[in-house]
Amino acid sequence: MSRLKELLIEIRELEVRIADEISREADELGYTIKRGKIRFEEEISNRHRQLTKTLGDYLRECSWPGLLVSPIVYSLIIPVVIFDVFVFFYQLVCFPIFKIPKVRRRDYIVLDRHKLQYLNIIERFNCAYCGYVGGFIAYVQEVAARSEQYWCPIKHARQLENPHARYHDFLAYGDADAYVAQLNNLRQKLRDNE
Repeated sequence: MSRLKELLIEIRELEVRIADEISREADELGYTIKRGKIRFEEEISNRHRQLTKTLGDYLRECSWPGLLVSPIVYSLIIPVVIFDVFVFFYQLVCFPIFKIPKVRRRDYIVLDRHKLQYLNIIERFNCAYCGYVGGFIAYVQEVAARSEQYWCPIKHARQLENPHARYHDFLAYGDADAYVAQLNNLRQKLRDNE
Protein backbone atom coordinates (compact mmCIF):
# COMPACT_ATOMS: atom_id res chain seq x y z
CA MET A 1 0.00 0.00 0.00
CA SER A 2 1.35 3.42 -0.93
CA ARG A 3 2.04 6.02 1.72
CA LEU A 4 -0.66 8.22 0.16
CA LYS A 5 -3.26 5.46 0.58
CA GLU A 6 -2.18 4.98 4.21
CA LEU A 7 -2.60 8.70 4.88
CA LEU A 8 -6.05 8.69 3.26
CA ILE A 9 -7.10 5.79 5.51
CA GLU A 10 -5.85 7.77 8.52
CA ILE A 11 -7.88 10.79 7.38
CA ARG A 12 -11.04 8.67 7.07
CA GLU A 13 -10.44 7.24 10.55
CA LEU A 14 -10.07 10.78 11.90
CA GLU A 15 -13.34 11.76 10.21
CA VAL A 16 -15.08 8.93 12.08
CA ARG A 17 -13.55 10.14 15.34
CA ILE A 18 -14.72 13.69 14.57
CA ALA A 19 -18.28 12.43 13.97
CA ASP A 20 -18.13 10.61 17.31
CA GLU A 21 -16.93 13.79 19.03
CA ILE A 22 -19.76 15.80 17.48
CA SER A 23 -22.22 13.22 18.78
CA ARG A 24 -20.68 13.44 22.26
CA GLU A 25 -20.94 17.24 22.07
CA ALA A 26 -24.65 16.96 21.22
CA ASP A 27 -25.16 14.87 24.35
CA GLU A 28 -23.37 17.50 26.44
CA LEU A 29 -25.45 20.32 24.96
CA GLY A 30 -28.66 18.47 25.70
CA TYR A 31 -30.16 17.76 22.32
CA THR A 32 -31.14 14.70 20.34
CA ILE A 33 -32.11 14.18 16.72
CA LYS A 34 -34.98 11.79 16.11
CA ARG A 35 -36.55 11.32 12.69
CA GLY A 36 -34.90 14.52 11.49
CA LYS A 37 -36.28 16.61 14.38
CA ILE A 38 -33.95 18.30 16.84
CA ARG A 39 -35.11 18.31 20.44
CA PHE A 40 -33.50 20.15 23.34
CA GLU A 41 -34.14 19.25 26.94
CA GLU A 42 -36.83 21.58 28.36
CA GLU A 43 -34.48 23.29 30.81
CA ILE A 44 -32.03 24.07 28.02
CA SER A 45 -34.82 25.38 25.74
CA ASN A 46 -35.92 27.73 28.52
CA ARG A 47 -32.35 28.97 28.98
CA HIS A 48 -32.02 29.55 25.21
CA ARG A 49 -35.15 31.71 25.18
CA GLN A 50 -33.77 33.79 28.06
CA LEU A 51 -30.56 34.48 26.12
CA THR A 52 -32.28 35.81 22.99
CA LYS A 53 -31.28 39.40 22.21
CA THR A 54 -34.10 41.78 21.51
CA LEU A 55 -34.20 43.27 18.04
CA GLY A 56 -33.41 46.69 19.51
CA ASP A 57 -30.31 45.41 21.35
CA TYR A 58 -29.16 43.57 18.25
CA LEU A 59 -29.51 46.63 16.00
CA ARG A 60 -27.77 48.89 18.55
CA GLU A 61 -24.77 46.52 18.53
CA CYS A 62 -24.55 46.49 14.72
CA SER A 63 -22.12 48.84 13.02
CA TRP A 64 -23.55 51.36 10.56
CA PRO A 65 -21.21 50.22 7.77
CA GLY A 66 -22.36 46.65 8.42
CA LEU A 67 -26.00 47.66 8.13
CA LEU A 68 -25.33 49.69 4.98
CA VAL A 69 -23.63 46.82 3.14
CA SER A 70 -26.16 44.17 4.17
CA PRO A 71 -28.17 44.62 0.93
CA ILE A 72 -25.00 43.73 -0.98
CA VAL A 73 -24.51 40.65 1.18
CA TYR A 74 -28.10 39.50 0.62
CA SER A 75 -28.00 40.29 -3.12
CA LEU A 76 -25.76 37.26 -3.57
CA ILE A 77 -28.92 35.16 -3.31
CA ILE A 78 -29.91 36.13 -6.87
CA PRO A 79 -26.94 34.56 -8.70
CA VAL A 80 -26.89 31.63 -6.27
CA VAL A 81 -30.53 30.74 -6.99
CA ILE A 82 -29.94 31.09 -10.74
CA PHE A 83 -26.83 28.91 -10.47
CA ASP A 84 -28.81 26.40 -8.38
CA VAL A 85 -31.35 26.06 -11.20
CA PHE A 86 -28.57 25.52 -13.77
CA VAL A 87 -26.83 22.88 -11.61
CA PHE A 88 -30.18 21.11 -11.10
CA PHE A 89 -30.74 20.86 -14.87
CA TYR A 90 -27.09 19.93 -15.50
CA GLN A 91 -27.45 16.92 -13.20
CA LEU A 92 -30.94 16.10 -14.43
CA VAL A 93 -29.83 15.92 -18.07
CA CYS A 94 -26.14 15.00 -18.07
CA PHE A 95 -25.56 12.68 -15.12
CA PRO A 96 -27.98 9.95 -16.26
CA ILE A 97 -26.44 9.90 -19.75
CA PHE A 98 -22.99 9.16 -18.30
CA LYS A 99 -24.40 7.04 -15.43
CA ILE A 100 -22.97 9.42 -12.84
CA PRO A 101 -24.93 9.22 -9.57
CA LYS A 102 -26.72 12.46 -8.76
CA VAL A 103 -25.73 14.53 -5.76
CA ARG A 104 -28.55 14.94 -3.25
CA ARG A 105 -28.95 18.61 -2.33
CA ARG A 106 -30.34 17.76 1.10
CA ASP A 107 -27.03 16.13 2.03
CA TYR A 108 -25.32 19.50 1.61
CA ILE A 109 -27.92 22.20 2.13
CA VAL A 110 -28.98 21.88 5.75
CA LEU A 111 -31.32 24.49 7.16
CA ASP A 112 -31.65 23.96 10.88
CA ARG A 113 -29.77 26.73 12.69
CA HIS A 114 -32.64 29.18 12.20
CA LYS A 115 -34.64 27.06 14.66
CA LEU A 116 -32.33 27.84 17.58
CA GLN A 117 -34.33 29.70 20.19
CA TYR A 118 -31.47 31.89 21.37
CA LEU A 119 -31.36 33.63 17.99
CA ASN A 120 -33.54 36.63 17.20
CA ILE A 121 -35.36 36.97 13.88
CA ILE A 122 -32.44 38.67 12.08
CA GLU A 123 -29.94 36.12 13.34
CA ARG A 124 -32.28 33.31 12.27
CA PHE A 125 -32.61 34.81 8.81
CA ASN A 126 -28.82 35.15 8.57
CA CYS A 127 -28.35 31.54 9.62
CA ALA A 128 -30.85 30.29 7.05
CA TYR A 129 -29.19 32.44 4.37
CA CYS A 130 -25.69 31.22 5.20
CA GLY A 131 -26.87 27.63 5.55
CA TYR A 132 -28.33 27.76 2.05
CA VAL A 133 -25.43 29.59 0.36
CA GLY A 134 -22.65 27.70 2.16
CA GLY A 135 -24.40 24.37 1.68
CA PHE A 136 -25.03 25.16 -1.96
CA ILE A 137 -21.33 25.84 -2.54
CA ALA A 138 -20.47 22.45 -0.96
CA TYR A 139 -23.17 20.80 -3.11
CA VAL A 140 -21.77 22.38 -6.28
CA GLN A 141 -18.27 21.28 -5.29
CA GLU A 142 -19.48 17.67 -5.11
CA VAL A 143 -21.29 17.96 -8.46
CA ALA A 144 -18.06 19.34 -9.96
CA ALA A 145 -15.97 16.65 -8.24
CA ARG A 146 -18.09 13.86 -9.71
CA SER A 147 -17.91 15.50 -13.14
CA GLU A 148 -14.14 15.84 -12.80
CA GLN A 149 -13.77 12.22 -11.67
CA TYR A 150 -15.64 11.12 -14.77
CA TRP A 151 -13.93 13.32 -17.37
CA CYS A 152 -10.53 14.21 -16.00
CA PRO A 153 -9.44 12.41 -12.81
CA ILE A 154 -5.87 13.71 -12.95
CA LYS A 155 -4.19 15.59 -10.13
CA HIS A 156 -2.70 18.99 -10.89
CA ALA A 157 1.04 19.49 -10.99
CA ARG A 158 0.73 22.25 -8.38
CA GLN A 159 -0.57 21.60 -4.87
CA LEU A 160 -4.18 22.71 -4.37
CA GLU A 161 -5.11 24.75 -1.30
CA ASN A 162 -8.31 22.84 -0.53
CA PRO A 163 -8.98 19.90 -2.85
CA HIS A 164 -12.37 18.20 -2.88
CA ALA A 165 -12.82 14.81 -1.23
CA ARG A 166 -12.46 12.83 -4.48
CA TYR A 167 -9.25 14.51 -5.59
CA HIS A 168 -6.85 12.25 -3.65
CA ASP A 169 -8.02 9.21 -5.64
CA PHE A 170 -7.17 10.91 -8.93
CA LEU A 171 -4.21 9.83 -11.04
CA ALA A 172 -0.79 11.40 -10.78
CA TYR A 173 -0.03 14.32 -13.07
CA GLY A 174 1.98 13.09 -16.04
CA ASP A 175 1.31 9.36 -15.51
CA ALA A 176 -0.03 8.60 -18.99
CA ASP A 177 0.10 4.82 -18.51
CA ALA A 178 -2.07 5.03 -15.38
CA TYR A 179 -4.55 7.31 -17.17
CA VAL A 180 -4.97 4.88 -20.06
CA ALA A 181 -5.14 1.88 -17.73
CA GLN A 182 -7.32 3.28 -14.94
CA LEU A 183 -9.71 5.86 -16.41
CA ASN A 184 -12.53 3.37 -16.88
CA ASN A 185 -11.90 1.93 -13.38
CA LEU A 186 -12.26 5.39 -11.83
CA ARG A 187 -15.48 5.95 -13.75
CA GLN A 188 -16.83 2.62 -12.56
CA LYS A 189 -15.77 3.39 -8.99
CA LEU A 190 -17.78 6.61 -9.22
CA ARG A 191 -20.86 4.64 -10.29
CA ASP A 192 -20.38 1.87 -7.70
CA ASN A 193 -19.55 3.98 -4.65
CA GLU A 194 -22.67 6.11 -4.76
